[in-house]
Amino acid sequence: MNNAEPDGIAVRGVSAGYSRRTVLHDVTAHLPRSGVTSLVGPNGAGKSTLLAVLAGVLEPVSGAIEGRGPRRPAFVMQRSAVPDALPLTVREAVRMGRWADLGLWRRPSGEDRALVEECMERLGVLDLAGRQLGSLSGGQRQRTLVAQGLAQRPDLLLLDEPTAGLDQEARGRIADVLDGAGREGMTVVHATHDLDLALRAEHCLLLGNGRLTAQGAPGEVLTSEALRQVWNVPEPAHPGPPSPTGR
Repeated sequence: MNNAEPDGIAVRGVSAGYSRRTVLHDVTAHLPRSGVTSLVGPNGAGKSTLLAVLAGVLEPVSGAIEGRGPRRPAFVMQRSAVPDALPLTVREAVRMGRWADLGLWRRPSGEDRALVEECMERLGVLDLAGRQLGSLSGGQRQRTLVAQGLAQRPDLLLLDEPTAGLDQEARGRIADVLDGAGREGMTVVHATHDLDLALRAEHCLLLGNGRLTAQGAPGEVLTSEALRQVWNVPEPAHPGPPSPTGR
């Protein structure tokens, strides 16, 4: 029996980890459908582990994910996880997003090719279509990977630190595209240290030490006191919000 809430994805008592080490502990949460959810917390809080469980690439030790939808989730990892030496152009990399529907041998249709072009245009990399991935700047490469994720047309789009280390223009472009994907009916979940990006989401999960400490509207969850607690930052003599990056 599927007990997921009809308007979202249910995370029910999920614990997960690697090599017999549990990273995520008994997390129960609700991710609204057709919108953007941000996962916020310090390094080691379990954000990437939760994304991997949601993507289906990591089996939980206990608990379950319900309500993901019939299509395979798209998982956009950090650009540093993709080797520089891959002999792919931008267009070829984005076209790989269609493999889930086409398989390795079926030729792309006109509709598939148009979708690839549209995704490149939305991320501002259409003019880079013939460039090799290894020749791109960090922001260009990350935008290409997000375009690849969009090209899969997933029900659930998962992103691990999509704006980390990028300039303001690249961060803004990616943030705008994620907002648009949510408005168009996609369920978007991203892990981030970027507080501005996190506050743009409709929903937020705050994680600390592998446990969910709060969930709800970002403005209500990401309070100065809550951030100090999960980052284990002493209360300052002169009150002010801590830096979520720890810097």
